[in-house]
Amino acid sequence: MTAELLDVDSALRQMLDAARPLGPARTLPLEQACGRVLAAALRSPIDVPGCDNSQMDGYALRCVDVAVPGARLPVTQRIAAGHPGAALAGGEAARIFTGAPIPHGADAVVPQEQCEADGDTVRVLAQPRAGDWIRRRGSDVTAGQIVLDAGQRLRAQDVAQAAAVGVAELAVAPAPRVALLTTGDELLSPGEPLRPGAIYDSNRYLLAAMLRAYGCAVSDLGRVPDRLDATVDALRSAAEAHDVIVSCGGVSVGGEDHVKPALHRIGALAMWQIAMKPGKPLAFGSVLRADGSPAHFVGLPGNPVSSFVTCAVFVRPFLLALQGARALHPGALQLPSASDWPRADRRREFLRARLDANGAVELYPNQNSAVLSSVVWGDGLIDNPPGRAFARGDLVRFIPFEALLR
Repeated sequence: MTAELLDVDSALRQMLDAARPLGPARTLPLEQACGRVLAAALRSPIDVPGCDNSQMDGYALRCVDVAVPGARLPVTQRIAAGHPGAALAGGEAARIFTGAPIPHGADAVVPQEQCEADGDTVRVLAQPRAGDWIRRRGSDVTAGQIVLDAGQRLRAQDVAQAAAVGVAELAVAPAPRVALLTTGDELLSPGEPLRPGAIYDSNRYLLAAMLRAYGCAVSDLGRVPDRLDATVDALRSAAEAHDVIVSCGGVSVGGEDHVKPALHRIGALAMWQIAMKPGKPLAFGSVLRADGSPAHFVGLPGNPVSSFVTCAVFVRPFLLALQGARALHPGALQLPSASDWPRADRRREFLRARLDANGAVELYPNQNSAVLSSVVWGDGLIDNPPGRAFARGDLVRFIPFEALLR
């Protein structure tokens, strides 16, 4: 490993240090808010539930009126959810349904399975205790309580929580505007005839889907020819209307790799080449707009697994940081390995793996960075430290794909 290679953590810190909030919050209706980052904490304006209500279909009554099991009470009213009942007098019961308000005077609900209805009366077969089967006002949420924290990415259940407290809109961070382009004269779009020496451009579809999953507004700018002037023009144009440019390919040291010289011409290269496998040729920097302001630039390697891994490890937390997200790093699990890995590498490795029937982590046999099928086969990545070999039964750090793709 040469001295120029940055370790993964240092490179990631450098990228995150450059991430600044993109602008003022935007207000969105709830149906558009899932996946976005909440810009301000949400306090509930109400108690939830808003009144004492029944947890069961049954009978609301006063415990004092059922001194022993088998007591018979007249049923004087029927209370459904959303319809408050009248005050309950002594010696009376009310037929009540789940979610219905508890009438004044009642102090318990007896489930219908513990009662026998007989015309306008009910025989109560169980002796109730005060509070039985009653949901108390504010037992879920109290007015003024913070129910959603600033900086959290909104999931379906978070949006539902906002709806439950009566909030119809949420203030969210702006979605990063990301320009995506791929480089390489060998690339063809799916559906085109496959000429000799060409390959289909899978990375374009992979990265576009990943970037959208990270809450971005993505502009797919297509393929850029393997020429320096074309690369310069594409980057310069992309910078004008986007916050971030993500390119794929052209960041290595080959004669047809034009991204690095293009950045030196119209921007700046802050870092290049990371001590990781796969994904060493990762570039990070900026492209200057006509007004002199910078657009962020991330150049990913062209091999599909390298592109996938570097996008998940670096681009994901960077884009979330631009949105003010608090949780930037994916959760990992310590699990036993089901495979031997005797070939320690000097770089930090991200190995494709999946869980077996026993909950151990099985390695894909071919860890070559061009083998996209390894990602399809796998459930996640083993994050293996530099210089570490491991054997079957050793604990490894496993990051599920589901944590890297949202």
